[in-house]
Amino acid sequence: MQNKSLKIKFGKNDLILETGKIAKQANGSVTVTYGATVILVTACMSRKIREGQDFFPLTVEYQEKTYAAGRIPGGFFKREGRPSENEILGSRLIDRPIRPLFPEGFLNEVQVMAIVLSSDGENDPNVLALIGASTALSISDIPFNGPLASCRVARINNQFVLNPTYAEIESSDLEVVVACNNNGVVMLESRAKEVSEEVYLEAVKFGMDSLKPILSIQEEFVRLYGQSKAKVELKLIDPVLMQKIESLASEKLAKVYKLSKKEEREEEVDLLTKELETQLTSEGFLGPDIRAGLHEVEKKQVRKMILDESIRIDGRSFNQIRPIACEVSVLPRTHGSSLFTRGQTQSMAITTLGTGEDEQLIEALDGERKKSFMLHYNFPSFSVGETRPVRSPGRREIGHGALAEKALLAVMPSKEKFPYTIRVVSEILESNGSSSMASVCAATLSLMDAGVPIKEAVGGVALGLVKQGSKAVILTDIAGLEDHFGDMDFKVAGTRAGVTAVQLDLKIDGISLDLLKSCLAQSKEGRLFILDKMSTALNSPRQELSSFAPRIDVLKINTEKIGELIGPGGKNIKAIIASTGASIDIKDDGTVLVGSTDAAKSEAAIKMIRAITDEVEVGRVYFGKVKRIMQFGVFVEIAPRKEGLVHVSEMSNTFVKKIDDIVKVGDEFKVKVIGVDELGRINLSKKQAEAE
Repeated sequence: MQNKSLKIKFGKNDLILETGKIAKQANGSVTVTYGATVILVTACMSRKIREGQDFFPLTVEYQEKTYAAGRIPGGFFKREGRPSENEILGSRLIDRPIRPLFPEGFLNEVQVMAIVLSSDGENDPNVLALIGASTALSISDIPFNGPLASCRVARINNQFVLNPTYAEIESSDLEVVVACNNNGVVMLESRAKEVSEEVYLEAVKFGMDSLKPILSIQEEFVRLYGQSKAKVELKLIDPVLMQKIESLASEKLAKVYKLSKKEEREEEVDLLTKELETQLTSEGFLGPDIRAGLHEVEKKQVRKMILDESIRIDGRSFNQIRPIACEVSVLPRTHGSSLFTRGQTQSMAITTLGTGEDEQLIEALDGERKKSFMLHYNFPSFSVGETRPVRSPGRREIGHGALAEKALLAVMPSKEKFPYTIRVVSEILESNGSSSMASVCAATLSLMDAGVPIKEAVGGVALGLVKQGSKAVILTDIAGLEDHFGDMDFKVAGTRAGVTAVQLDLKIDGISLDLLKSCLAQSKEGRLFILDKMSTALNSPRQELSSFAPRIDVLKINTEKIGELIGPGGKNIKAIIASTGASIDIKDDGTVLVGSTDAAKSEAAIKMIRAITDEVEVGRVYFGKVKRIMQFGVFVEIAPRKEGLVHVSEMSNTFVKKIDDIVKVGDEFKVKVIGVDELGRINLSKKQAEAE
């Protein structure tokens, strides 16, 4: 079999692209090898367009097989099930930059599948899968305006590192996934620890410069092994129909877009649609084509208003943010809550504090880990005045939640400082533009309301872009229509000190670094304005936790005592939990976390833990239980596996003739430690304990 491959140095390892060996029935098939990580990426296209279809049906599936890391899946069925959160985010990472590179009017169904076949546990496969997707599409007969390339950049000790390992990412203060083509940046996905906009831009430039050879090798790969592109039907709107719609609708739309309320505009557009369908179907035009034509006229109208007349839909200036209202403690029984409203976008965030038992176990290719901070985003249909079936969270909801979570990670307290598991839920109650950034703001206020000692407040803002030729207008705090008809969705979150998360998605085929620089500067101005508004509701975390939140006490025990505390088969620790109702989490370093909403229960659990793990102190009083009775005294258990002797002379201040007359096995009473001999035998006194 002919070897169809090319190799290039890419950071620390060689990047190898290969085709023609496996999955040969796909329209395009490529394996990407980097170190010992191997990803198979395929691209397939339907030959026919479904009847009545009026959108481009692109689906992307990114799958991480556990066999790739030499493991068998957990759970009963022992096979991969529904996609993990990491796989969903990986699918979105591929989908977002490739989607705008398909031709306008292309409606054939396309499916891209990326399967991680081998993982070396060091290199994250998702950016390699994006390179594979671009290459597979480029060499296939599927129409695609590629190639594009991607990489991950981290900053470690003020130095940029290309394609960092998992361990290097953990020690970095900036991580950026850069996707670009020969026209500029196509997509960005980032997390940071309050870095400046200048540093962020340098990281993007470093990534773009590093990707030039990857673009070149893909072009060479296509020249050597690429197919001719298939001739497909592009469903473009009939120019005659477009001309009729423009003449009938332009003047009316100009009036519609002077209405300030979203609901009023939607109602008027619905009426106009019905008018056009009634008039134009009689002339032989189809309803779907009429609706598509009106959509294009709307798009032209909105963009013309912004570019030529400098007018936004709601009358704001280009850098103006809609009215903001912030409230905290809006719910009486939760640990922390807030309501953040910006224009017609509204997020209610609820914070819940838990113990170590509530941590989420993550099974990933690089191993298992526990997650103690989670942010979940919900987008019910009523938030946009619609009805639809209620199902589990979709990819968009998971993606928006992950972005907001990433934005807050930089300011979250360490487990040593705040040993709680933290879950924040953002319920979107209204939506008209950038609900993910509203979630960041609401979550910040909710965390502070719960008393979580976050380092700084985090705010977020979304920017849009309308670009025509050399003319470009950047819009701060985009509304839904500006996002829908515009060219960019650029979300930036951060503190007053710097950026913590960035996500850039485009509908055009790239923007320059100069334009990106302008966007970052305008986003900072908007972010600081929003942070000022948030500070009027609550400017720092509350000093006290909610009375409904669990209290976690931190103990430190000798690591040699861990086994004794747990007991055979967990007997001791289970007994303490059953007796007190407190939760107990034991770490390998001897840290013990005791949690309960009842202070008395926590105190009881701590006393029992101390009794087992502390060295016996002479002079200390314990509450013990009689285990054995002898003629000369009784043996009393003062802690699991710790017994001491109460000699008959130490039982009472009066003479004891027969010990069985005053005590039975199972009796409980206080005893005082009066001595420990060189063999570790403990001597106790009942009468001295009673005297105290």
